[in-house]
Amino acid sequence: MFSMANATTPAESKAAGVAFLAENAKKTNIVTTASGLQYEILTPGTGTAHPTATDNVTVHYKGTTLDGAEFDSSYSRGEPISFPLNGVIKGWTEGVQLMTEGAKYRFYIPSELAYGERGAGRAIGPNATLIFDVELIKIQ
Repeated sequence: MFSMANATTPAESKAAGVAFLAENAKKTNIVTTASGLQYEILTPGTGTAHPTATDNVTVHYKGTTLDGAEFDSSYSRGEPISFPLNGVIKGWTEGVQLMTEGAKYRFYIPSELAYGERGAGRAIGPNATLIFDVELIKIQ
């Protein structure tokens, strides 16, 4: 199996993500959608409405790479963030629509639903699979 610590090329990063997601899918608490997004429910929501892709949402989140390195966190900044749900990566747009207010999910996002071959700066390389803890605070 590939390790992210040894993934130095985009192809190795892609292979490491595919291997990770295949193993992760075997866990009983992991749900895999048709697109390949994986998620687990950390805290069920208290609301009944689900956001649509065109809604604005307010969330708290933490994003990490497969090796556990944190690359972004609203928790670290000390305040949640609001944005249009269709203005973020595909994995977020799909995953947050599964949530209700008050829910906290962990998303395992394959590279093709994240930043794909282009990556995103130094912290997120090409073909990186990403992990996000997302807490849906409000649907606007």
